[in-house]
Amino acid sequence: MTLDEVFADSGPLAQAMPGFRVRQQQLEMATAIESAIRDNRCLVTEAGTGTGKTLAYLVPALRSGGKVLISTGTKTLQDQLYLRDLPAVRNALKLPAKIALLKGRSNYVCHHHLKRSVEDGRFASKEDAAHLPKIIRFAEKSMTGDKGELGSVPEQATVWQQVTSTRDNCLGQECDDYENCFVVRARREAMQADVVVVNHHLFFADVALKDEGVAELLPACNTIVFDEAHQLPDVATVFFGETVAASQLIELARDTRLESMLHARDFSALPEAAQALEKSVRDMRLTFKQDVARFAYTEAQQNQAFVEQLVIVNEALKTLRDLLDTQQNRADELKRCTERAAELLVLFEAWQNAEETSLIRWLELSPSGMQLHSTPLSIAQQFSRQLKTGVRSWVFASATLSVGGDFTHYCNEMGLYEAECQSWESPFNYPEQALLYVPQDMPEPNSPAYTRAVVDAAFPLVKASSGGAFLLFTSLRAMREAHELLSIRLAGAGLKFPLLLQGEASRTELLDKFRATPNAILVASQSFWEGVDVPGDALRLVVIDRLPFAAPDDPVLAARIEHLQKKGISPFISYQLPHAVITLKQGAGRLIRTETDRGVLMICDPRLVDKPYGKRIWRSLPPMKRTREVLTACEFLSLKTENL
Repeated sequence: MTLDEVFADSGPLAQAMPGFRVRQQQLEMATAIESAIRDNRCLVTEAGTGTGKTLAYLVPALRSGGKVLISTGTKTLQDQLYLRDLPAVRNALKLPAKIALLKGRSNYVCHHHLKRSVEDGRFASKEDAAHLPKIIRFAEKSMTGDKGELGSVPEQATVWQQVTSTRDNCLGQECDDYENCFVVRARREAMQADVVVVNHHLFFADVALKDEGVAELLPACNTIVFDEAHQLPDVATVFFGETVAASQLIELARDTRLESMLHARDFSALPEAAQALEKSVRDMRLTFKQDVARFAYTEAQQNQAFVEQLVIVNEALKTLRDLLDTQQNRADELKRCTERAAELLVLFEAWQNAEETSLIRWLELSPSGMQLHSTPLSIAQQFSRQLKTGVRSWVFASATLSVGGDFTHYCNEMGLYEAECQSWESPFNYPEQALLYVPQDMPEPNSPAYTRAVVDAAFPLVKASSGGAFLLFTSLRAMREAHELLSIRLAGAGLKFPLLLQGEASRTELLDKFRATPNAILVASQSFWEGVDVPGDALRLVVIDRLPFAAPDDPVLAARIEHLQKKGISPFISYQLPHAVITLKQGAGRLIRTETDRGVLMICDPRLVDKPYGKRIWRSLPPMKRTREVLTACEFLSLKTENL
């Protein structure tokens, strides 16, 4: 059966899938992917919203008959592929392919650590203690041990940290529960499957660390498909570098205390050294007052208290390693703690003393933690080497990879120098379905009054659309300010539109509430710019406060800008502008999700019109009608709300 027959309106997909529609772009994309798989080539594909890129790569991948590895952007998409899309295509095509799902080890209950938690009996909260019996029953009955299947325990519950393993504290084949291990079972099934679904973090963690089971799969793979491929540069950058997290050091101290109580009660120096390490790490975090921040290594060195505390942590870690070394033969668990301490000490000292010019050293603060990063200036060379590890096809798919049809920026970032690149426009009728509105008389985006101006400019459209709006901001500070200002404006106008704010609940809960609540308004940051699907009448207006240029004081970006400048290359034209365009295309993609959707995309940033590069940006967006008149935008929305 040819692809034309598979995707025909009377073909197997149409017969098996309610709502299937023939799309020429989808067929062309599938044909290009089938050719790349057949010839073991590297193909970069961009397909506009509504093309149906999932079917466009699944059909040729399943028909190829070889072993296929599919990597997605998130665990949610991973589950959707495994539970819904892959079985549907396999059944429609009547293929005998065996499929498997592989996640990182932190997603699976660990029998060993579950027992330890029961024995230890110490929990961060009453909620965690109440969750434990549910997890015990789940581990006894579950075939997979995947915590995502236990809906009664929230995924973010801190108890999961105590009943799952990490690369650091897994005992491997020395574990008494190795044969019954859920992680081992998942890897075995993946080895035997024809199609394996992973996510980008797992893929690159494994490529870098050879830890999560993907490395065992790669030699046998004939095809590797990356969905949501626009996320790869950022994910790869993290994993091709090195990171030492304060949480790793604190977990080492915690595990050492626990294991010393069980196996070395007569050696009090060990838990004392663990306590000293934990205190020194927490004191190191306290040398910074900021809740969230990023600092280049040179900038962090200006904090004398931090520099002094680095030395104290280093000595505490060294002392713990030496003491563990004297006790490691008493138990496998103590031996593993010894190995962890040695590995962390090497990384910790390397971060302080690195001289390699191709690495960017920087520090990241979160409300409760700290991470010390060494990040490569570019991952192109490292990833390019992966492309040459065996004869196979590589497929990269996303709705947002090019800038005005030019893939140079993406391919240079990823080292895809010999890749073939193809793109297909969305089948949606954007000129009729959507309007791009850029308000007049907006202040400069760096103005202190800018967020207030955004809310003032957006409010007439919020009223005209009767809610049904996303207001997306490029910073959390602006998001919170806008939420407060908008709540005041709504109250003053007597409008009782439900106002939701990112952070008040999980992303899934907020989206479910938004979809189910008429006239809802969601105020959010860039975490809602992608991977969010609200089709139909629930979403009629998307407001973006400013062009999403990365903050110039970001230590990684600053180092890359300096590197490009030294090479005589314009960092703005070659890096910052393309990156902003790709990010903006993701945000704009939230608006039109089906053939019947209709709405307004409002981009408040005056640079879209005033700056010479603005035209390059809006020409990369879908071909919507454009206006700068607020009445035109309100009328467009009113036509939509009249039909609700």
